[in-house]
Amino acid sequence: MKKIIVCLFILLPLFNFAQEQSLVKWVTLNEAEELMKSEPKKILVDVYTSWCGPCKMLASKTFNDPEIADFINKYFYAIKFNAEGKDSITFRGTTYKNPEYNPASTGRNGTHELTRAIAPVEGKIAYPTVVYMDEDFKIIAPVQGFMAPNAIEPILNYFQDNSYKTIAWEEYSKGFKSKLSGGR
Repeated sequence: MKKIIVCLFILLPLFNFAQEQSLVKWVTLNEAEELMKSEPKKILVDVYTSWCGPCKMLASKTFNDPEIADFINKYFYAIKFNAEGKDSITFRGTTYKNPEYNPASTGRNGTHELTRAIAPVEGKIAYPTVVYMDEDFKIIAPVQGFMAPNAIEPILNYFQDNSYKTIAWEEYSKGFKSKLSGGR
């Protein structure tokens, strides 16, 4: 019995580490700008916070789904952005900061200015928010809330194939046929 407990204590951290690894190839905003010069793609920004449960579910269940991750890696540059982070970020010629950041905070923190610039839907910010941008870093749409793989798949396709330019989401989503294994 003691050997089993010892093995669990040794293997549990390895299991947790493996679960934290993402199948999506995340890049920084600066890396995406460089990559865009040689291979333009759409941008997907995962706007998250460290305390947000649905953000963690999106990371572990959706972004770690092999088919979703493969699709994202093929057609998007994926960026993780901490909506309450402390770092200054220059984006499209403007420097964004988090003047309300409190390093002593262990929970919620000030909202980063970049979050306010890219993630609001009807003036409200919610976590998680996935912000979709075109190849020129122009915001197509922020989409708020946790999405399971079968819920994010049509959204990814809608933006990736430029359907958003010619057809309303309501119409597109009605006719969408899943390409995920098993049709989920």
